Amino acid sequence: MSGVYSCMNMRRGCVFEENPREGTPLIQVKAHLPVAESFGFVSALRQQTSGQAFPQCVFDHWENLVGNPMEEGKMQTMILAIRKRKNIKVQMPVLGDYLDKL
Repeated sequence: MSGVYSCMNMRRGCVFEENPREGTPLIQVKAHLPVAESFGFVSALRQQTSGQAFPQCVFDHWENLVGNPMEEGKMQTMILAIRKRKNIKVQMPVLGDYLDKL
């Protein structure tokens, strides 16, 4: 179980439910994991648990990030990383970028 919790903590995940399966040593763990942190999660979890964990992922909900994207911080870092991945100009846009230039 510690492998599951350590893997979730490294990826900003939050475990919210544990259900032991009667008659077996299995435990079903339900958790929320940000989509941005889910890439490579299966292999990391299998490595942390020596192949004993079998993840099943489904989308659950959207959640707003706290902070101002125009100020330096975690939110802006994530936005700039997404812009870089999508091959968009890697700097925060200004209002003038969206105004008509007639």
